[in-house]
Amino acid sequence: MKNLNSDSDNANGKNAKSGPENIGVPIDKTTSPEQLAANRRNAQKSTGPKTPEGRAVSKMNALKHGIFSKEVLVSGLNIKESRRELEELYERFWQQYGPVGPVEEMLVDQIVTAQWRLRRVLRAESGEIALNVDDGAWQRSRPNLQLQVMRWDLAGDAVHAMQDSAMGNRTLAGWLREVRAHLVKDGELTSADVQRFVFHGNPNIMSKKMEALRVRLSPNSESADDAARRAEAKKEALGFIDRELNMVEWAQGHCQKREDAEEEARQAAAVLPSPEVLDKIMRYETTLQRQMYRALAQLERMQRMRQGEAVSAPIMMEVSERA
Repeated sequence: MKNLNSDSDNANGKNAKSGPENIGVPIDKTTSPEQLAANRRNAQKSTGPKTPEGRAVSKMNALKHGIFSKEVLVSGLNIKESRRELEELYERFWQQYGPVGPVEEMLVDQIVTAQWRLRRVLRAESGEIALNVDDGAWQRSRPNLQLQVMRWDLAGDAVHAMQDSAMGNRTLAGWLREVRAHLVKDGELTSADVQRFVFHGNPNIMSKKMEALRVRLSPNSESADDAARRAEAKKEALGFIDRELNMVEWAQGHCQKREDAEEEARQAAAVLPSPEVLDKIMRYETTLQRQMYRALAQLERMQRMRQGEAVSAPIMMEVSERA
């Protein structure tokens, strides 16, 4: 392309060549000190309303036609954004930049709108994290006991599998207390007490020990001396139940500490949203940040020009993104 600012053209006082091929191409023209001073004098004549009343009226015009439309504030049955907070945010940006004219007011509107929507992104992220953490904790706090019993049964030795979790030990402790209550009332272990620990006809470590104890302590006759023997057998059976109950309760506390630590770790891991949600949030946030920074740059450039500064043409770049 022909150089639009060749030395020969400048030497002859000629302007750059005009034509279709030069439309939209900025001309590099150095501003003289005299012209710069004139620009500054002219800028002083077009600074917009100067009195507090005039500025208030101008600001209210912007509020009527700017960001405070029904499209900006979210208002529904379960969510209602604060108009007062949005007005306060706009007021702070208005005081910061003091826009003059509809274009600068529009750019301040764009900045505030982008900032308001960025705040909404943070709330959405917080809500997603809260849902993720709370839902996981809620699901884990309501285990399906029937389903868990089936898993214990499929493990081979159900009681051995139960001893590896707080819920399993808590269930065993409840059964042992019931057997102990029956033992205190009836005076001896019964087959029904043993069967309480049997899963679908499959014996386990607890049912085997209790069955062996029941057989060994069963009375062989109804003699007078047998009453004392039954009392001794009851005492021995209660001692066995109490020892097992103490072991199960200790295991329950140990498992509970371990599971609490695991739950804390799960909740910490759930603070990070899923990849799909995180990607959506980051894309939306990046788009809003670009809009805000672009409006900030345009506003700064316009205000510098209004103050009479020589501002070079911005470098424009078109970026397209294809999925």
